[in-house]
Amino acid sequence: MGKSPKHIAIIMDGNRRWAKKRNLLVKEGHKKGVLALKKIVKYAGEIGVKYLTVYAFSTENKLRSKIEITALYKLFEESLEEELPGLDKKNVFLKFIGDLGGLPKSLQVKTQNAENKLKNNSGLKLAIALNYGSRQEIVKAAKDASRISERSIKNNLYTASLPDLDLLIRTGGEKRLSNFLLWQAAYSELYFTKILWPDFKKSDLDKAILDYNKRQRRFGR
Repeated sequence: MGKSPKHIAIIMDGNRRWAKKRNLLVKEGHKKGVLALKKIVKYAGEIGVKYLTVYAFSTENKLRSKIEITALYKLFEESLEEELPGLDKKNVFLKFIGDLGGLPKSLQVKTQNAENKLKNNSGLKLAIALNYGSRQEIVKAAKDASRISERSIKNNLYTASLPDLDLLIRTGGEKRLSNFLLWQAAYSELYFTKILWPDFKKSDLDKAILDYNKRQRRFGR
């Protein structure tokens, strides 16, 4: 497999299609997606990945049906409560990125509590993008910057405390970034797989890392 990238990001696509293929409710696909994430977070820490950023809920996802969005918010809250002890035991540091003020108040409280609970952990740094949109992030960073420069904007992004992105993985077969980490992915390697996110396994992450290690990164030089 080779050396693990320092910072991996994942667009976790395919939960709804996974459920539809099995004649299940959409929420069952999202639940299965949470289980997949749990396994990948554990494995990423074991193989030396330092930072993992995942796309959980975009600003555009709010355009989905009210029923699905409400179910997603509930799943986020339940998952945080259930998984927090395990993340703490694995020494995972947790950070949420995105316009968290646009989330339900109860979910805002739970995300804040989760960050506080894990803030002293020194293992894998897990960033979860909630109500996140990269264009909105860049506009906000430009407004907050003391002056317009690459460094100033970078320091005002949600990901200011994270290192540059090395590898971005998208599951589900689509080959686009969908408004995710547009600034941060400027020189990252991109890896697309047809595997739907609920079916994404440790061996699939190994394949992505193996492919990454075969590439020669030039950063425009």
